[in-house]
Amino acid sequence: MAHKILIKLALVIIAALQISSCATLEDIAALPEVSLQSVQVKDLDFKSQTFVLHFDVSNPNPIALPIKSVSYAVELDGLRFASGDVVCAFSIPARGDTSFAITADLDLLNTAPQLLTIVRSAMRRDIPYELSGSLGIDLPLVRPAQFTADGSIRLGSGNLTAPE
Repeated sequence: MAHKILIKLALVIIAALQISSCATLEDIAALPEVSLQSVQVKDLDFKSQTFVLHFDVSNPNPIALPIKSVSYAVELDGLRFASGDVVCAFSIPARGDTSFAITADLDLLNTAPQLLTIVRSAMRRDIPYELSGSLGIDLPLVRPAQFTADGSIRLGSGNLTAPE
């Protein structure tokens, strides 16, 4: 008799774990908001270009969110500019804001001549951008938090910031 009760209890626990493993951040909390704040040209030459992408992130939740990874894709004027998956550890304070930066190495001459033209013209005019990706939340049973954002940004030498 006790054996049957233990089996039933184990099945209930397994079922509860399976149901909770399907939970997403949307089910238990509000999603953080991510925006592209600025782009800094770190290194330019004919073979490769290195940019530093600076992001702002806001956490509307009453608990801090520990981040373990970021997946991102940035489009400039409708063309893929940079994308990737990076392991990075930082925390977004409860009901607070923080920022993080990602270094992106590009080969604009070989990947997309149109993108090189857009980057050059972005020195003189605002360029629309679209941002998408996910934040890997370092909490048990929580899936990555998806994000999307759009706006415009102007590139230049030194710190390049998104206009208000």
